[in-house]
Amino acid sequence: MQNKGLIKLFALLFGLVSIYQLSYTFIGGKVENEAKRYAESRISDAEENYVSKREALEARYLDSIGDQSILGFTNYNEAKKKELNKGLDLKGGINVTLQISVKDILKGLANNTKNPVFNKALADAEAASKNSDDTFIELFFNAFDKIKGDTKLASPDIFANKELSGEVNFQMTDDEVKPIIRRKIDESIVSAFEVLRERIDGFGVTQPNIQREGNSGRILVELPGARDIARAQDLLSSTAQLEFWETYQPNDPELQGFFFQANEKLKSLVDTDEADEPVKKESELDSLLSDVSQDSLDIAGQRNPLFDKFQLGAPSYAVGVAAIQDTAEIGSYLRMKEIRRLLPASMQFAKFLWERPTEGSEIVELYALKSNRDGTPRISGDVVNDARDEFVNGKPAVTMSMNTKGAKEWEKLTGDAYNNRTGIAIVLDNKVYTAPGVSSGPISGGRSEITGTFTVNETKDIANVLRAGKLPASAEIIQSEVVGPSLGQEAIDSGFMSFMIAMAIVLVWMVFYYGKAGGFADIALLLNILLIFGVLTSLSAVLTLPGIAGIVLTIGMSVDANVLIFERIKEELAKGKGKSLAVADGFGNALSSILDANITTGLTAIILFIFGSGPIKGFATTLLIGIVTSLFTAIFITRLLVDWYIDGKGRTLEFSTGLTKNLFKNINIDFLSKRKMAYILSAILVGVSVFTLLTNGLQQGVDFIGGRSYQVRFEQAVSASEIASELNDVFGSGTNVKTFGDANQIKITTPYKVDVEGIEVDNEIQNKLYTALQKYLPDGISEQSFKIGSGDKSIGILQSVKVGPTIADDIKNNAFLAILGSLAVVFLYILFRFRKWQFSLGAVAAVFHDVMIVLGIFSLFGTVMPFNMEIDQAFIAAILTVIGYSLNDTVVVFDRIREIIGERGWRGGDNINLALNSTLSRTLNTSLTTLVVLLAIFTFGGESLRGFMFAMIIGIIVGTYSSLFIATPVMYDTLNKTARAGGLVKDDAEAEK
Repeated sequence: MQNKGLIKLFALLFGLVSIYQLSYTFIGGKVENEAKRYAESRISDAEENYVSKREALEARYLDSIGDQSILGFTNYNEAKKKELNKGLDLKGGINVTLQISVKDILKGLANNTKNPVFNKALADAEAASKNSDDTFIELFFNAFDKIKGDTKLASPDIFANKELSGEVNFQMTDDEVKPIIRRKIDESIVSAFEVLRERIDGFGVTQPNIQREGNSGRILVELPGARDIARAQDLLSSTAQLEFWETYQPNDPELQGFFFQANEKLKSLVDTDEADEPVKKESELDSLLSDVSQDSLDIAGQRNPLFDKFQLGAPSYAVGVAAIQDTAEIGSYLRMKEIRRLLPASMQFAKFLWERPTEGSEIVELYALKSNRDGTPRISGDVVNDARDEFVNGKPAVTMSMNTKGAKEWEKLTGDAYNNRTGIAIVLDNKVYTAPGVSSGPISGGRSEITGTFTVNETKDIANVLRAGKLPASAEIIQSEVVGPSLGQEAIDSGFMSFMIAMAIVLVWMVFYYGKAGGFADIALLLNILLIFGVLTSLSAVLTLPGIAGIVLTIGMSVDANVLIFERIKEELAKGKGKSLAVADGFGNALSSILDANITTGLTAIILFIFGSGPIKGFATTLLIGIVTSLFTAIFITRLLVDWYIDGKGRTLEFSTGLTKNLFKNINIDFLSKRKMAYILSAILVGVSVFTLLTNGLQQGVDFIGGRSYQVRFEQAVSASEIASELNDVFGSGTNVKTFGDANQIKITTPYKVDVEGIEVDNEIQNKLYTALQKYLPDGISEQSFKIGSGDKSIGILQSVKVGPTIADDIKNNAFLAILGSLAVVFLYILFRFRKWQFSLGAVAAVFHDVMIVLGIFSLFGTVMPFNMEIDQAFIAAILTVIGYSLNDTVVVFDRIREIIGERGWRGGDNINLALNSTLSRTLNTSLTTLVVLLAIFTFGGESLRGFMFAMIIGIIVGTYSSLFIATPVMYDTLNKTARAGGLVKDDAEAEK
């Protein structure tokens, strides 16, 4: 081998750089563990909101020591920027896909027009979007073109308005307007992206990730380590519509008269059966209203739809109060057309909004705001220049400054409120945050404060949202995954254990089978692992649990390369060659097979990276890195070590041990004679698979059908069927419950309100889950603790996943394209390498055979196995890996067939049998090693990986079988008639010369 010195230097530098990069991870982890212990020692988990309190204390601790020198070359702040990124499944946190509403943007560009053609086209586009992959803007244009008649996009009441007057004029055709609107839509989405990025930067998590997904209007956000999930979701989906309104006087006779009339009218509109009334919690209401006169409200003994749930009067500028649980029903009453007609003429446009509930409170206040025909506020949030979270009179508050226009409007609004003795309601996203009065006349200068019963985190978030700006349209969470920190730690522990066990098995096996040469392969393997982690850190890639599985699989691939090399060296030694020549020829002859095998696996990994998302991308990333590093270590590092050893005087190197020396020698199995039997067996297996797929189908996960999934842990074992029966009463039919791992852990999947977006629905479902499961939970566990899976035993929701139906269709389509793309790319690569379509046909036939059998087993045993066998993105990753492995094995066999028949001729297939027998040692050695590695992950790698690993285990077994009994026989049968036609093989007579 040439340039040994250069390779040694490169390996040394590569290894040192990897160690240096990983040092930041160890330093950051050590400091964070100290911060965690510090917070836990000072805040008990018995305290209310202990999670957010500990998180805040940890942050303060880390801030205080962030710049202190560590080991003389770094500090914590620098280490965090350079450490290995851990994914959600290892660190906990939240991963969401946000859909920016293009419909809202279009309405805004059209100045909220009432044009019927425009609004009908919007409605048609929204309906079509549920079953189409086209963008919303194209669906809108198509819908508009179908129904427009004489209406133009450049009409004065559509896009040729004042706001767009500089770009759209009345004379423009629709084709001229469309590119302008497309550009405006794109600018709005870019604006939303920047707003979200600003908010995330202010949220305080380390290593956040935000990506825009093409032109779809979707934005992917990952917040690893975020523990206050509700806060994160609010921050991401809040549109930040800050508004300032003048309130009505609470004791206005006309306003109070309206509520009495509404109560009377509702008696004839709604059912007031007392049996359906929930038990009311009066204590807090009575306490709050103890000083409010109710003399005029003599309604005792009557049925009152409104006043049974709502009481007039409050110690503020609110008109009344109600229990939080009743606000939705009261709001629906006040929105009824029959009730709105009762408003006096001077109040016909009045707007009713609830206050933002304070933490721990059971009641909220209702405000009546002065509005107009268009429902627009006196001042909007776009006049705010800056916002800061501060302490005012010792309490958390938000201070704002306004621009010149805003300052003038603010002075007028405060003047009106002072003269009318009304309040100014400060509204954020349709919630009244506070409604102070004005006691000293108009306020000039445009500086104001938002005060109320806020926590420190709330004022930080409000200021952050106002400073970053409002989203140009609503942002709906169409896909989310929430992983509790305790589950993340369990994933790290189980992943590390499976990794170490697999590593130990492989290291011992290599020494057992190849002796000292196996020890050299082990050294190269350990360097390979170091390099993988070093490259991951250098590239700022994210390590996920499937990523760890990818690294462990890389161990098997690295072993495969060394096995190929050592087996070829043994063949050269058997020919009587000297050690040095045998080693050189062994490495040279094995190179073609190693490259072909790794390239085919690499191609499937690239396709997986393109079409996968989240953790699956992590799997593909580590697999791709592992392919490159394993090639380097197997071809160069192992060679350096072997050459160094055999160059020493008096040293001999055997590539086997006493127990394995004669293993697989003199084997002469007639594989081709058994091909008909194999065809029959495979036909039966594939036929059964097709039948069960058509009859049983597959258990599709929420990735493919949409819905919500929750992994819940209890203190004691529970009955999945019993809980399923109860939850079907709550959520309706279709809710699926099954044991997930241990008997005290279940996975709940429900399609309940799958078409409805919004955090409110997520909270509603979790509230219902808590109520329905409360009898199975330990006494005293709060709803908040249940939602975050807290305590030493992590009781409650450990992980939740939500996938909207639209994105589920996209995931399913991408999975289908990934499998087809993988087969097509590999077919073309093998055709390119072997120059005969018969080789490609054999390989693709074997892959199809393997995939169908894996699918059939999952269909047949999906409801029987004691672990999750749903078809999701992880399963697709497993299928593509099976394809890669099957091709890896097949290509190695084909490579040897091509070599032997090229040297010795066709001989009626005898030399094909010779090639198969000569690779049998490598095939079984690699397959068994990889199988043992996968079994280690299956056993110790955690529940979430079991279905993934089971698919790969089945794939390895059938893949090994198919390379010998399907791929090669199919290639042989299709090529047999043309074997003597030049190009691939020599004539038998010529080969004998």
